[in-house]
Amino acid sequence: MEGYFEVHGVGGVRLVPLAADALTIGRAPGNELTVDSKLVSRLHALVERFPSGWTIRDLGSTNGTTVNGLPVREARLLRHGDRVEIGPARLVFHAPRLTGTRTVGVEPPPPPPALTRREQELIEVLCRPYVSGGTAFPEPPTVRALATALGVSESAVKKHLTNLYDKFGLVSNDERRRSRLAGEAVRRGATGA
Repeated sequence: MEGYFEVHGVGGVRLVPLAADALTIGRAPGNELTVDSKLVSRLHALVERFPSGWTIRDLGSTNGTTVNGLPVREARLLRHGDRVEIGPARLVFHAPRLTGTRTVGVEPPPPPPALTRREQELIEVLCRPYVSGGTAFPEPPTVRALATALGVSESAVKKHLTNLYDKFGLVSNDERRRSRLAGEAVRRGATGA
């Protein structure tokens, strides 16, 4: 099998092969990958094959699509092991032969911002679950766990996190912001891994 999605969160785990040059994902029964949930649009996302790899695009869905915790705003290159979230569905992308490839026209991520020593240490601890490969959909450590691991107060961790959110351009103030920070730090190469 050249590539496939491992689908979690909607019944038992199943494998959906990437047999054609395009795969549609959505609630409507005509999609190649159907996700039966009101949180998923009828035609939610499109996965397309290009000469050097696969990309995913959100098709203007109501609730959005994320890859490794980051919202998909335009076509995004998929890499082996990427975690895609669409409503209750959690998909792991598998394409072992494409590891490390790039699609023409897809811009590489910007370099990570300049970080202080303490911010770098916090990023390393925050991103550990994402780079260790232990689970398909890791959760970031809590503020308390970060404080314990770094030997500092929770208020110090919150202050550093606020600075990191600004440096990585994460302006929304929602409960998934730590997860998005970890995903962005990994994507931009801010971890030592």
